[in-house]
Amino acid sequence: MMEKIVLASGNKGKLKEFQQIFAQQNINVLPQAHFRIEDVEETGLTFVENAILKARNAAKISGLPALADDSGLEVDALRGKPGIYSARYAGPDATDADNNAKLLKAMTHVPEAQRTARFHCVLVLMRHAEDPTPMIFHGQWEGMILTQPYGTNGFGYDPLFYALEQKCCSAQLPSELKNKVSHRGLAVEKLIAALQP
Repeated sequence: MMEKIVLASGNKGKLKEFQQIFAQQNINVLPQAHFRIEDVEETGLTFVENAILKARNAAKISGLPALADDSGLEVDALRGKPGIYSARYAGPDATDADNNAKLLKAMTHVPEAQRTARFHCVLVLMRHAEDPTPMIFHGQWEGMILTQPYGTNGFGYDPLFYALEQKCCSAQLPSELKNKVSHRGLAVEKLIAALQP
């Protein structure tokens, strides 16, 4: 059983979330910064490819099993955009506000019934850098894109994402609930189930 894994991400929020989750499994999650691992260039064309690139890089440098997450928003009216470019939709140094503004502009003339969207999260766990069968888990969260932002919780596109099942905006959900029902929460649930002896 794994005792330590490295998280292939520099995101402190993700690190804290994964540390809490894996503590229950007695697995210590270390940040990639601990091994001076730089972010790898995401040259994949899918969430799966990018997550594998990140996990493989972290496993290679650290010598430990590595966990990577690639996630984003898929909007039907925009033929799947922003997709794998969600974090840099409005440019390489875009802020959440920049990305949200670009999304709202792109959706200006889209009628309510056609504003369907979903968040995707792909988690990849590689036991070592040459792992030929990485463990892959996918979660998705269905919703609609609103015409203006609501709520103050969360990050990214949360203020524009109306979660269908929860009947409210993602940014209005308390984080404990969001962590259970979101795309990342669902992928993590599958990962934990797979780690059970």
